[in-house]
Amino acid sequence: MTRDTVTRVDVVPPDVLTVLGLPSFDELTPDQVRGAVCVWGAELLTADSAVDLGEHDGPDGRWWPRACRRHTGERAHRGLYDHAPFCEPCADAAERCETSLVLYRLVREGRR
Repeated sequence: MTRDTVTRVDVVPPDVLTVLGLPSFDELTPDQVRGAVCVWGAELLTADSAVDLGEHDGPDGRWWPRACRRHTGERAHRGLYDHAPFCEPCADAAERCETSLVLYRLVREGRR
């Protein structure tokens, strides 16, 4: 991941997804599994409103969860507080940590 990646987050990188905490596959509705509804809420998603959370293995094969920008931003905001205290690059200068940069960008996108 490079600095150019954080100008817009098209797909959430796996290390950032770990901080956000993807729900368990078993907890999701069929619409959430297929990416039509936010995995952290009930918002219907469009190509413009969705944040792609990548491709994952599920019990019945591959699945592609998505989330709304608002919920992703809220989780990213909390994630910054969880991530930064235990991250050496963040302790030195947060702008040097790629995870922190993506989380910050997701927070900003969630406010649009």
